[in-house]
Amino acid sequence: GTFNTLVAAVQAAGLEDTLRSAGPFTVLAPTDDAFARLGQKEIDRLLANPHELAEILKYHVIQGKATSDVVLSQGSFETVQGHPVFVVQRKDGVLINDANLIATDVMAANGVIHVIDKVLYPKPVRLIHDIVDEAIEIELDTLVAAVQAAGLEHVLRSEGPFTVFAPTDEAFAELGTETLKRLLANPDELADILLYHVVSGETTSKELGYLDSVGMVNGDRVHVDFEHGYQLVNDARIIKADTLVANGIIHIIDKVLIPR
Repeated sequence: GTFNTLVAAVQAAGLEDTLRSAGPFTVLAPTDDAFARLGQKEIDRLLANPHELAEILKYHVIQGKATSDVVLSQGSFETVQGHPVFVVQRKDGVLINDANLIATDVMAANGVIHVIDKVLYPKPVRLIHDIVDEAIEIELDTLVAAVQAAGLEHVLRSEGPFTVFAPTDEAFAELGTETLKRLLANPDELADILLYHVVSGETTSKELGYLDSVGMVNGDRVHVDFEHGYQLVNDARIIKADTLVANGIIHIIDKVLIPR
């Protein structure tokens, strides 16, 4: 992969001199594709906020030279930004936070570079958003209305962490107007359905890949599967996985899950 965006970001954030200095540093370098996955809107927003951009970039830099064997022997590393990154070894590879390590030990004059496929956000920067804020931001309007009607807003704004399978507005619309009206008028039943979309703790899509089923906060389990390139939760497809928020993870799904 190429690193034009990373270079441009380092320049925009005014970090070029820092990274050219003696070091040595270990840089977790997101590819151009990794930046592209953020979407142009987010890239433009970051380029317009050099301070936040600098915080994010510093979260990709570790003081000292940590070759891959060092990285793999430790569970976490303090970054120059101050918050740690976490190293998770899996059967099928290595994760740094939620990014895949795709190339290691690219030697540079003042350190070493490891290539990753996702831009890492230090929790507090991007993640002032909790689950509800994020749902509002990405316009999951029916979900937000349902959470409020069921009296669950304070729960989903609490520390958590939670993993939420968040149905799109279209998914709710598929239930039909009558059903929706009835549910919004029955907070208990609605809460049971909504809590059937919530897992206690953080479960990434990668972790879901190792599971057959997951226990939900309402006490029931969902079945997890993979077909035609989509992860399935019961019969709902995950259409956007792993949105990290301050109190957990959101996976967007294309159907509402109904407890059996």
